[in-house]
Amino acid sequence: MEDFNKKLKEHQELSRTSSAGMFKGGLADAGDETRKLHTATHLLNAALRQVLGSHVMQKGSNITAERLRFDFTHSQKMTEEEKKRVEEIVNDKIAEKLPVDFSEMKKEEAEKIALHSFNEKYGDMVKVYSIGDEKNGYFSREFCGGPHVKNTGELGESIHPSTSLRAKFKILREEAVSAGVRRIKAILL
Repeated sequence: MEDFNKKLKEHQELSRTSSAGMFKGGLADAGDETRKLHTATHLLNAALRQVLGSHVMQKGSNITAERLRFDFTHSQKMTEEEKKRVEEIVNDKIAEKLPVDFSEMKKEEAEKIALHSFNEKYGDMVKVYSIGDEKNGYFSREFCGGPHVKNTGELGESIHPSTSLRAKFKILREEAVSAGVRRIKAILL
């Protein structure tokens, strides 16, 4: 029994160490492009809620250095006009160079001011990432562990250093995942 408990403890520690090395929020890595796309998911979520309605809630995400994938609640296919409006809103918020900041607070307080997603279990203290500020208004406030850019203007900086291209948010595809859940794949180009 003593040997079993020792092996169990070693396994638990290994699991904890492995989990600490993984990125939260569906991130594949923590590079600059991934950080930009992760911040873009917050803009996308807020824009979807603005265009489609407050019923929109995040159901999952997966972010690589090349693209973001964002799952959300909505019962029907988005129209071309809705997709275009969402892109415009996200690109406008990038151009506005809004501050991106976080606060750590008690979960009960955070629930009053910020969105939180897909039935995750949270501790007593949570991080709330805000895009915008109190003076000019918040565009987005969500529970999140990061990582994020410091300013939405960073999303508009060239992703391709060898060119003079400016990044632009573009929806590549919007499709059904399951009943009542849609998926958007998007990039900064």
